[in-house]
Amino acid sequence: MTSGDFKTSYKADMAIFQTIWIKLWMAVLVVFMIFFPFWAGPYLTYVVNLAAIATIGALGLNILTGFTGQISLGHGAFIAIGAYSTAILTADAGFPFWLALPVAALITATSGLIVGIPSLRLKGLYLVMSTLAFSFIVQYVIIKWESLTRGSTGMGVPSPRFFGHAIDNDRAFYFLIMPIVVMAMLFARNLIRTKVGRAWVAIRDRDISAEVMGVNLSRYKVTSFFISSFYAGLAGGLYAYYITDISPEHFPITLSIDYLAMIIIGGMGSILGSVFGAMFVTMLPEGIRIAADIFGTSYPVLVDRFFEVKVMAFGLAIILFLIFEPTGIYGRWVKTKIYYKSWPFTY
Repeated sequence: MTSGDFKTSYKADMAIFQTIWIKLWMAVLVVFMIFFPFWAGPYLTYVVNLAAIATIGALGLNILTGFTGQISLGHGAFIAIGAYSTAILTADAGFPFWLALPVAALITATSGLIVGIPSLRLKGLYLVMSTLAFSFIVQYVIIKWESLTRGSTGMGVPSPRFFGHAIDNDRAFYFLIMPIVVMAMLFARNLIRTKVGRAWVAIRDRDISAEVMGVNLSRYKVTSFFISSFYAGLAGGLYAYYITDISPEHFPITLSIDYLAMIIIGGMGSILGSVFGAMFVTMLPEGIRIAADIFGTSYPVLVDRFFEVKVMAFGLAIILFLIFEPTGIYGRWVKTKIYYKSWPFTY
């Protein structure tokens, strides 16, 4: 059993993967991820791709809410901005995939500044209401600005091309999106360990104390909004490329609630919790759909009221996690690791 945690250099102390066992398990995970789409069916690969896209969006919201303490109900609107920006840049302006995706993310990040700067003096319920109002504004603009967004008709997005090859199936898209997800996670993980990340945590824990210690609240709150919106735009762009046809129905107000559920269930203030939460919330409707197919004849309400059952399942999951596991799936994961590392001792 490990009796101490001693480092002899700053490099060893700052390493993300600090032990040989962690590096070994990471290598096993990488091998598994490489071969996963070859043995998994198209449907399972499709679900994992959706979970991977949701992971990027959840990382963005966790930066804003989990690490900085700024509660937002406008994340779905930023996802929509990223998706429509990607569609317009690709379909109308003719931008290639490798250029349209980052530009759309930057456009979304700029819109995050538009929301973040006026909201500097807001927090708590007032910030929630302002971001919710922004969601309604974005929804209205998408529907009414038909010359740009095609309104309720929606927009088609051509399949991305990478080095001359079309990414037009689930397996190909899997190998496109997974490196982006890994880079997004590594960037967020390293960012949280920097001065910026520590300032965010200080603002979240006690903003007045952080300001007294010299933390510029305005600068770091705006930075959090900017990076969070960038992640949302990246997720929205990938989502638009993946489904190839977007419309206002893909970005309802409840999408922000879904992402909030992801970080609550997965674990607020945790990079790995964003992954757990995105996987849980993405796969929960699929599990309900499978149950509806199996028990649909005996319980037709599962089929007739699928949307209501899904919303109820989300609400129930959030309530149960808040009561029995406030730190989310990540918190349970940490407790399980500690239990087995200290077994058979309980102290």
